[in-house]
Amino acid sequence: MAAAGAQFSQAGVAAIYCVHGTFCGDDVLGLFTELEAWAPSVARPLRRWSKRAIDAVIGETGNYTPDFAERMEAALSAAAPRRVPVRLFHWSSQNHHIARADGAVRLVDELATFAERLPTRELMAPSPWRGGLGRGADAAKSQATSNTPPPQGERDEQINQRVILWAHSHGGNVFALLTNLLGADEAARQEFFHASRSFFRPWIATRPDLPVWDRVEQLLADPQHPVRRLKLDVITYGTPIRYGWDAGGYHNLLHVIHHRPHAKHHAHRAPYPPWPHDVLAAEHGDYIQQVGIAGTNFPPLPIALRTFLADWRLGSLLQRDLGGWLRSRLKHGMRVHGDGTTLLVDYDDPHWLPWTHVLGHAPYTRSHWLPLHCELAAEHFYGDQPSGV
Repeated sequence: MAAAGAQFSQAGVAAIYCVHGTFCGDDVLGLFTELEAWAPSVARPLRRWSKRAIDAVIGETGNYTPDFAERMEAALSAAAPRRVPVRLFHWSSQNHHIARADGAVRLVDELATFAERLPTRELMAPSPWRGGLGRGADAAKSQATSNTPPPQGERDEQINQRVILWAHSHGGNVFALLTNLLGADEAARQEFFHASRSFFRPWIATRPDLPVWDRVEQLLADPQHPVRRLKLDVITYGTPIRYGWDAGGYHNLLHVIHHRPHAKHHAHRAPYPPWPHDVLAAEHGDYIQQVGIAGTNFPPLPIALRTFLADWRLGSLLQRDLGGWLRSRLKHGMRVHGDGTTLLVDYDDPHWLPWTHVLGHAPYTRSHWLPLHCELAAEHFYGDQPSGV
């Protein structure tokens, strides 16, 4: 890991954000999110307490803990020219669209705050945008002036500041929505926030229940905001194929999937139907990644009418081209994402009980595999690049 840490540091990695997946966040049932709209000073400590309780119970089983982050930072920084900070980012972890969208919005806000604190000369020039949220339109033309490179002398003084986004399971789909928000043109962003509006803004009052959404909507409209100049290198582990990714919102993208090929199936696809004894033994890899595709959401709490409405509207936007029955999509057994690079890895995981390997979904977050994961990220993100690029 020391070599990987040196590569991260030389490439200009300013921070690594580790993000958990579904059902191990700070608001599994969605109760605290609803409470936050009425009493944020009460909801926030409850969120922190809930996350600490989950960490104490499940540890590194499909989850990133503070101890994991400390070990990762210490190992990466041991031989690096400068320290590589590792941070944990928490989201509610509910299994529906609006929860992942809320996670993406809060992460944009986190990254914006981080970027604002970096010295301006250490931020690289912004890259052209691309349309997001399913639009695919090229917004670079309208932003030509803001994307004009600085003079050569100024470019020579700049060093790249990168952030590695490191996610497990649906935390990767939080990242997918984040890239779409960063890469979207104005029309697509307005469509996203309009679809979600009942979640963060009351029907009658003008003041938002969740001010972070208004704040992010405004900063994304600013093409000069420092968050636009961060290079985001994204790596996901066991992320189900759910949303598309916008190349205008990331610099590098790598997916790692636990997979064992079946002799009678395509080498890069999971067998279907999955037999119970194979699932319980994680015989062919990550079954949670296989079944967590579009159409497997849980609804928000019945008492949360506004959240339910926002989730339905957002689903219509994000999955507007989704067709066919869930069974027909599961039959494809797709492991390989349509965007970025996908590595299929056969983990020799010593945990054989279903609740310890979580149907093949747990190896990614164990410290045992951290050296391998750091080496994969260093090789695929920075292995063929000179220092500072």
